[in-house]
Amino acid sequence: MNPSFDPLGVTRRHFFKQAAAGIGGLALSSMLGGRAYGSSAETPVSFPNFAPKAKRVIYLFQSGGPSQLDLFDDKPLLREKNGQPLPDFVRGGQRLTGMSAQQSSIPLAGSQFKFQQYGQSGATFSELLPHTAGIADELCIVKSMFTEAINHDPAITFFQTGSELAGRPSLGSWLSYGLGSANANLPSFIVLVSAGQGDQPLYSRLWGSGFLDSKYQGVQFRPGKNPVLYLSNPDGICQSGRRAMLDQMNELNRIQFEKELDPEIESRIAQYEMAFRMQTSVPDITDLSSEPESTFALYGEDSKKPGTFAANCLLARRLAERGVRFIQLYHQGWDQHGNLPSSIRGQCKETDQASAALVRDLKQRGLLEDTLVVWGGEFGRTAYSQGVLTKDNYGRDHHPRCFTIWMAGGGVKPGITYGQTDAYGYNIVGADGNPISPDKHHYEPGAVHVHDLQATMLHLLGIDHTMLTSTHQGRRFRLTDVHGNVVKELLA
Repeated sequence: MNPSFDPLGVTRRHFFKQAAAGIGGLALSSMLGGRAYGSSAETPVSFPNFAPKAKRVIYLFQSGGPSQLDLFDDKPLLREKNGQPLPDFVRGGQRLTGMSAQQSSIPLAGSQFKFQQYGQSGATFSELLPHTAGIADELCIVKSMFTEAINHDPAITFFQTGSELAGRPSLGSWLSYGLGSANANLPSFIVLVSAGQGDQPLYSRLWGSGFLDSKYQGVQFRPGKNPVLYLSNPDGICQSGRRAMLDQMNELNRIQFEKELDPEIESRIAQYEMAFRMQTSVPDITDLSSEPESTFALYGEDSKKPGTFAANCLLARRLAERGVRFIQLYHQGWDQHGNLPSSIRGQCKETDQASAALVRDLKQRGLLEDTLVVWGGEFGRTAYSQGVLTKDNYGRDHHPRCFTIWMAGGGVKPGITYGQTDAYGYNIVGADGNPISPDKHHYEPGAVHVHDLQATMLHLLGIDHTMLTSTHQGRRFRLTDVHGNVVKELLA
């Protein structure tokens, strides 16, 4: 059954024809009350199913895996033992990637950057993040994130879809499916990718709708004259001509729907109509010329350059103002296996000011309270150096066992740091200070799995993650698969 099917647009004759095929009753029970099934019984659920704290999400995804040890999680012991081998008792037999598993030694690498505490919260940041440090008391910092994937593609896919395997609906698609749109003239899920960044590929399936209706997939906005591909009228086609063509095409599609009763045909009609409305709304929303100089000063000089992370952060604020439900930014280039000290400086210069500016800007406009901002990558980096360690240079390999993200606004508790890692920055530790075994991460307080983060995000939006499901190939699927817990300690 396609969960996007709308029974209100189907005639009585069509309904009984579907029922005769054995799916009509299922379609009716699914659709009359909402867009998804409850997971405990085949009963309709309407979302949000309790009062939400957040109305929208801006997800600043830092693709490649930022080094938490050089940005957030200061480890003096690594500087003290710089160059010494990683002790076996710390590693505990945990797997390494193929890129460092064959090294003759895996020397500990202390960060070259200075750290200090900021704000009343006393949160720790490195010198690379002066602007983010300036909003320390707005942030909910999680130092005990962990994931199951050790390589980029499955790890990014896991964060975006809840599964390491491609083909599942993305987080933004699930929200569009469950909550619908708050602006009839813009998609509910919009994607912005920083131009010309990094060598790790990003695939459009990361913002795809999977087995959900195609109308729930993300729409990528690009820099330049045509932010959305194929949206503008070709030369010689006027708006009235476009309208007449769409009317005729819609009529043909309705005839086809009468014959086939395929809900995707109605989705196609709806998408054509959305594209027509976007011909006016998109140029308006992407034109930053009306922004005052004070705004560009807040976000940084790069915000005047279309396609930069800073410009995309400013555009994200404008989209949030207009009710876009889920805004996903991707910034590549954090995959620093070598030359980390110089490379990470450049990454922070591109992202630090704009990330903090977005939080400040939302707050001063009264939007931060119901906008959840999330910053983080797909995993962290190792405490040891990949490749040769020198006095002033090192690299770090992928590390899924523990890493840092931060959130702000949208109902999370500001000015807190949640979770902790051991003195080597290699393992998550519990409240007693002892490392938590990786096979117990799912069950120990303080450790935050990818599905826990997703469940918490949905909770802030008024959604019980166990109830937002869709039946596909005879099985109910959900973003958090078969587990995930709301981390209540993060909630305001």
